[in-house]
Amino acid sequence: MIGFVLESNGYMSPEYALVGLFSVKSDVFSFGVLLLEILSGKKNTGFYNSDSLNLLGYAWDLWKNGREQEVKDPVLEDISSSNILLRYIHIGLLCVQESAADRPTMSDVVSMLSNELAPLPYPKQLAFSTSRSVLDQISNQRPEICSDNDLTISILEARQFFEDSSYCQC
Repeated sequence: MIGFVLESNGYMSPEYALVGLFSVKSDVFSFGVLLLEILSGKKNTGFYNSDSLNLLGYAWDLWKNGREQEVKDPVLEDISSSNILLRYIHIGLLCVQESAADRPTMSDVVSMLSNELAPLPYPKQLAFSTSRSVLDQISNQRPEICSDNDLTISILEARQFFEDSSYCQC
C-alpha cells in the first residue's frame, strides 16, 4: 500500500470520503467500482437514466430485484458463460459494501475470481446507493433559519475538519 492517498470521487471508499479513514479495504472498494464499470460499460458517476445516483445504486437495485443480468454491458452478451459475468457482478457488489468490515480482502477477491465454484455471501447495503428520490426529498426541506432579530439570517451547518494525521491508517 502506498504512503499517500490518491483517489477520485467515484472510487473513494465511504470511510475515507466521510471521515478520512484509509485502510486496505479502501482499495477493495475502488476495485469493486472499477469491476462494475468494466462489466456494465458505464461510468460510476453521472448516472442519469434511472432513480439511482450512480452505477453502484443502479447495480444494487437490479440485484435486489433479481435483475442483475441487466447490469451487463450488451457488448459482453456474446461471451458464452453468462454465469461467470453474473458472478463477477456479485463480487463487485461485495467489494462496494458500505461497511469496510463487510468487504472482502483483496486476497479473498482474487480467490473468489479464480475459484468459480466457491459460494459467495449475499452482499449487504452498498455505499453511496441512495436513490435520487430520497435526496430530492432531503434537498426540498427548508433549512432551519436561525436569527434572533430578523435582521440577519444564518444557516447552521456542521462541518468536520481533521488536521490530525492519526485518522489515516496508512
